[in-house]
Amino acid sequence: MSMLLPNLQVDAPLSADSAPLLLLDDLHFAYPDGHVALCGVSLRIARGEKVALVGPNGAGKSTLLLHLNGILRGKGRVEVAGMPVNERTLPQVRARVGLVFQNPDDQLFSPTVFEDVAFGPLHMGLTVGEVRARVERALAMVGMNAYHERHPYHLSMGEKKRIAIATVLAMEPEILAFDEPSAGLDPRARRGLIALLRDLPLTMLVSTHDMAMVQELCDRMVIMDEGRVVADGRVTTLINDEALLEAHGLETPWKERGVRD
Repeated sequence: MSMLLPNLQVDAPLSADSAPLLLLDDLHFAYPDGHVALCGVSLRIARGEKVALVGPNGAGKSTLLLHLNGILRGKGRVEVAGMPVNERTLPQVRARVGLVFQNPDDQLFSPTVFEDVAFGPLHMGLTVGEVRARVERALAMVGMNAYHERHPYHLSMGEKKRIAIATVLAMEPEILAFDEPSAGLDPRARRGLIALLRDLPLTMLVSTHDMAMVQELCDRMVIMDEGRVVADGRVTTLINDEALLEAHGLETPWKERGVRD
């Protein structure tokens, strides 16, 4: 068990009077077996921010992500664009928050890429023309517009991840939430994914152990441990604090690469 340090707010980029796109306030959650996963998490994310969510396994990162569109619901407040996440608002919230799972096979289940990307828009009651336009835009955004008739299960891991992102983009969300997006990718596919995410003009919350990706993609980093936020600040500040990172099971990017800059 790691030693929890006091909650650090380091150059937090969101002012107290800004209206956040995503708000979590004193969020608590325990699983049916009694395991406490979230202990009073509070977080504000402004429109346009790309925020890394980091910490050791079991810190509560994935549990937090599953609260953003109501898959899990604990005690406390979760709001998306000023809208509380509850049973009544779930359809609107899930259209605004696009959750991309670590394993793309959890999101790809149709015979063709086109059908996978069209699935969400079809269930929004859009016309066939509107659905087709959304699929075209989403696939173009991830550089996969030549893959309409391909079978998802024949694609590489990097290609599958791009299609999984396209299935979410087709819903035209305001927030993208990723769980370990670079996991399982070879170096070329990883670099391509980072470039893709960097260019997408959307608010992002990225749960990851890939500190080099954090450094390349995000301006802000939130460190979680044992269900709590223990530090929240600019990547350029926190990523160089070796003592802080090591206390919470993390490493600086140069240690990950095995080469110090």
